[in-house]
Amino acid sequence: MITIPELIKKEWSNKQDAIVLTTVSEAGIPNSIYATQAALFNDNKVLIANNKFKKTLENIENSKKVTVLFITKETKSYQLKGSVCYKTEGDEFNDMKKWNRADLPGYGVAVVEVQEIFSGAEKIV
Repeated sequence: MITIPELIKKEWSNKQDAIVLTTVSEAGIPNSIYATQAALFNDNKVLIANNKFKKTLENIENSKKVTVLFITKETKSYQLKGSVCYKTEGDEFNDMKKWNRADLPGYGVAVVEVQEIFSGAEKIV
């Protein structure tokens, strides 16, 4: 696990509304979703609210590797790669409940522990 650099935190605060979360099935089949409810947590995690996960949740339970892609308003892209777990209680879940839109269910939260960060082919960390 790494500490998310200040540059990435700054770029995250300037991101377009949604992120793309890519998971992989047990059979190795990728699945990507467009998620509008996501936040950085502490210095090393990305939280994604589960408002309608189905295949994504199955993949999280079977394969623990994910990529979070976000694009800034200036169209610069970043990939945050790491391991994922799913929580329905605890600090990360409680944090998600604070920023997840009130009209969305927030069944649980995907917790991504960031291990690598890229911008295009350039490895940031």
